[in-house]
Amino acid sequence: MNSRELLRKVQRIEITTRHLVNDVFSGQYHSVFKGQGMEFSEVRGYMPGDDIRTIDWNVTARTGDLFVKRYVEERDLTVMLLVDLSASEEFGTSSQRKSEVAAELCALLAFSAIRNHDRVGLLVFTDTIERFIPPAKSRRHGLRVIREVLGFRPERRGTNLVAPLEHLGRVLKRRAVVFLISDFLAPDFSGALRTAARRHDVVGMRLVDPRERELPDVGLCLVEHLESGERLWVDTRRRGVRAAYRAAAGARAERLSRLFHGSRSDLVEIPVDRSYVVPLIEFFRRRAARVRQGR
Repeated sequence: MNSRELLRKVQRIEITTRHLVNDVFSGQYHSVFKGQGMEFSEVRGYMPGDDIRTIDWNVTARTGDLFVKRYVEERDLTVMLLVDLSASEEFGTSSQRKSEVAAELCALLAFSAIRNHDRVGLLVFTDTIERFIPPAKSRRHGLRVIREVLGFRPERRGTNLVAPLEHLGRVLKRRAVVFLISDFLAPDFSGALRTAARRHDVVGMRLVDPRERELPDVGLCLVEHLESGERLWVDTRRRGVRAAYRAAAGARAERLSRLFHGSRSDLVEIPVDRSYVVPLIEFFRRRAARVRQGR
């Protein structure tokens, strides 16, 4: 799309998401992500009454005097948007493609972060890192993030979730809230997810088209894998074929759910054929309940 079309689309998305950011998600976002951790500040000399668990034994050993670590509550956050723009994200059998829904999710999350004075960054990936924008504040920066997602044209077609998760460890020096937006049609990334989740608060957002769950009865048809280009004739008239397709889709979703749960990370399913507002609100409510229970 040209620059004028891109500007119009950015403006439309900003208008669409403004109400959600201001009236729906602002309080929810603040309650489940703000102030959830403590950040190291400095060391100082030990004073009577200090908790012995805060003693910095390394500094104490070097100096011969007792020193303790001081922490401050994290008042702001770093929010990273990891967005999959591989070829499969261009799939869509309803009014929107997965990549378009991803852009709206990015807008919603970016504006929520900016409104709460948090830093937001972007990492676009396929089977490699295609674009990285370091976290920063300001509305102008948020609009840049959205423009990048909408106007970006990836050079590669495949998907590799290991690369972006490992990249976080090299570029982020402090804990972040990481939104991983993808359809997760990719090779195994379990090790990279577990490593990232130990340091960051990782939230997976799985984009799902209805045709990825259920194969319609449309007769004999030629299907093509968007990333590999492989083609295959499928007879959708056969009930067994449709049942096997449905079972495979369900098994894939279950494996993904277990992976995120085992990594102590959240996973939100985002249908591209209807509003994403309801699943997001449900996710925020679940998170808020866990925060209240101290989990």
